[in-house]
Amino acid sequence: MDTLPITPGELLCLGSSIAFSGLFYYLYRKKARVAARIQEAPKLQVDDDLPALVSAADGRCLSYVALEGIVLPAKAALSSHYQEDMQGVIQKLLLKEHRLIWNSLARNWSESERVLSEQVYTVPFLLASPDAEAVTQVSVESPLRAVHLPLEMVYERFQQPAHGFRDLLGHYLSGEKPKGILETEEMLRVGAGLTGIGELALHPDGSLHLQPPDRGGEYFLCLGDWQTVLAELESASRLWKGAAVLCTVAGVAVLLHALCRAYRHIRLKQKPEDKEPDSEEAGDVGLEDSCVVCLTRPRECVLLGCGHICCCFRCFQALPTRLCPICRGPIDRVVPLYQA
Repeated sequence: MDTLPITPGELLCLGSSIAFSGLFYYLYRKKARVAARIQEAPKLQVDDDLPALVSAADGRCLSYVALEGIVLPAKAALSSHYQEDMQGVIQKLLLKEHRLIWNSLARNWSESERVLSEQVYTVPFLLASPDAEAVTQVSVESPLRAVHLPLEMVYERFQQPAHGFRDLLGHYLSGEKPKGILETEEMLRVGAGLTGIGELALHPDGSLHLQPPDRGGEYFLCLGDWQTVLAELESASRLWKGAAVLCTVAGVAVLLHALCRAYRHIRLKQKPEDKEPDSEEAGDVGLEDSCVVCLTRPRECVLLGCGHICCCFRCFQALPTRLCPICRGPIDRVVPLYQA
């Protein structure tokens, strides 16, 4: 640490920046690879030519495709709890409590939420062609393994509780105040346009199945087209890339700051060493033969016309006026003094 004085805080900042930049770069590369794979994947629609296309592929399977179709239930559909005549194949019921909590440091109320109940229901469903004459259908497997569930908000209600005086007093004493309960219902409706990105396989019974890819890659189900998924991935990729660059720049700045301080530290250590020969030289020169100005170097010149031998040549050059330091007489010229 003598040659490279780095403080523990700088070491912590440098290590953290390296760790976070590595993590963010990994996330950036992961999102970039998924985006590149989606961009290169075949873009297909459910139609009657689809079975022949999959049958001609190796292993009767397309490892990664983007398939668009219309959602249809394989059996009985799910009915909405709150909307009449609305059916779906995935249903999510959520009950969430919102509270206000007193922050003693900031001296204000901050909002927090807590999930009281979350229920997800699903039934087997298919992707069909928008063309009513097409008979080909694709079974969607393991929809809950998708990155995001393709759900629409079909019901939302926020219930505010009634507070009495005793309730309000208890809330202020405890530092917690219930704000209300949010009740929502989300569904993947029957007839919605859906894009699935995953593995498309043809089973021996002739049925087509869209499923999570076995050879790596993420499984996507979205209500928009494949370009929507690609735009979200590219946006996330740019975000992680920017975070990685920012952490790297911070780490380089800390390292440069430490190196600059180490350089200054080394230079300060070298300065006393550079002055040591002068002190040794001063020790060899007797006090009676030393310069009357600096008292370290020997007397090296004769001042004419007074003739005094009293200073070294360096101090003579530094005199503010051409006057002898001994007698204050004017100096006409200087003759070097050679002592044998």
